[in-house]
Amino acid sequence: MFRFFERWLVFPSPRRWGHDWVASELPHEDVHFKADDGTPLHGWYVPHPAPRASILFSHGNGEHVARLARTLALLRERAAVSIFAWDYRSYGRSKGKPHEVNVLADARTAQLWLAEREGIRPEDVVLYGRSLGGAVSVGLAAQHAVRGMVLERTFAELIETAAYHFPWLPVRKIMRNRFPSIERIAGYQGPLLQSHGTADEVVPFAMGKQLFDAATTPNKRFFTVEGGRHNSPQPDEYYEALSEFLDALPPLGAPPSSTLDIAEAVAPSDNGQA
Repeated sequence: MFRFFERWLVFPSPRRWGHDWVASELPHEDVHFKADDGTPLHGWYVPHPAPRASILFSHGNGEHVARLARTLALLRERAAVSIFAWDYRSYGRSKGKPHEVNVLADARTAQLWLAEREGIRPEDVVLYGRSLGGAVSVGLAAQHAVRGMVLERTFAELIETAAYHFPWLPVRKIMRNRFPSIERIAGYQGPLLQSHGTADEVVPFAMGKQLFDAATTPNKRFFTVEGGRHNSPQPDEYYEALSEFLDALPPLGAPPSSTLDIAEAVAPSDNGQA
């Protein structure tokens, strides 16, 4: 029973019916690709004619690409990026059953697909993860070089987040999907932009800050969204910070081991952001 509960808790796989799978207002391509084990996967590729960066977008556990049309449109328009948003197994039009291991493997497959489609190296892809997708992005970046990573409202450890919401359950002993981002992020040394709302009711602000503090890269910035809840829209200032972050990334083709000091380029202002 608990295994079933865990699957529902971590990967609720929202129903794909009743959502706009055409999204005519969003220029995109329907992408059908396959995981290493042959499982059919699906995503949306949103091109930009002159992209500032090529982004692999990993969404939250209660989303799928048809729910992301507005978010993807904002990113494309405000940040001038091309985006590949993909669905985990059993989400949207992707098949199979998700768990931590195959989701991370599928993220790598999606990274390779985007690199080929954009005509760039896999290490020139920028990762963008929201909520659970932040853990997916951290797990991918800990194993494979990327140009940069953007995290929204994500947790330090899935186990601790589950324990926070269900303190009466033995989640620390039983859960198989653990997503220990606080350990994995130490393996990432590239540029990092992380944001979190102070009123986040799903992933408490302190948990997001804990993950940021564990990041050992010197090229990092934390953007505080005052009063922001877990599903609140990002403020205008966030897109300004995101654009600055993307402009300061290493150039395409730079050696993966190189670093770029972006601290001054995206230095905190005195408007409450840190």
